[in-house]
Amino acid sequence: MRVVEVAVDLNRRKALKTGGGLGLLALLGAVGLIRPEAALAEWQMSAFDAKTMNEALDALGVVVPEDSASIQLSAPEVAENGAVVPVTVESSLAHTEQISILVDKNPTMLVSSFAIPEGTEGYLSTRIKMAQTATVIALVKANGKFYRVSREVKVTAGGC
Repeated sequence: MRVVEVAVDLNRRKALKTGGGLGLLALLGAVGLIRPEAALAEWQMSAFDAKTMNEALDALGVVVPEDSASIQLSAPEVAENGAVVPVTVESSLAHTEQISILVDKNPTMLVSSFAIPEGTEGYLSTRIKMAQTATVIALVKANGKFYRVSREVKVTAGGC
């Protein structure tokens, strides 16, 4: 009989915890501190759907990106598996706002795009998929302007 009481008590705690969390979320939403549309405001689906580099750059609002030595792009020279290619981008540009990674021969050019909050270091490390040997482009938006750096990565087994 003791085991049943413990199980019921744990379920009650779980229910109270979940209900409290949902209540707090609803309260914050009602007060206006959480706005789901704000999180989606910068989501640019057309950029991720772009099939050419020019379409992707236009959707991101890029006019002409400048080459910059202030951006470091680390990616392997040869990737054995295109499904998991490690990429690191580090920007020493002041006021870095966005870091995007594009691959020129992928089915969709824009692989990832990250908004960098004010006061945050312009650094990211991720893994991307590559269909074949291609040029990986790191596109950084800082002070309202776009800068780029690129590197060719040879892929032995495609991942897309």
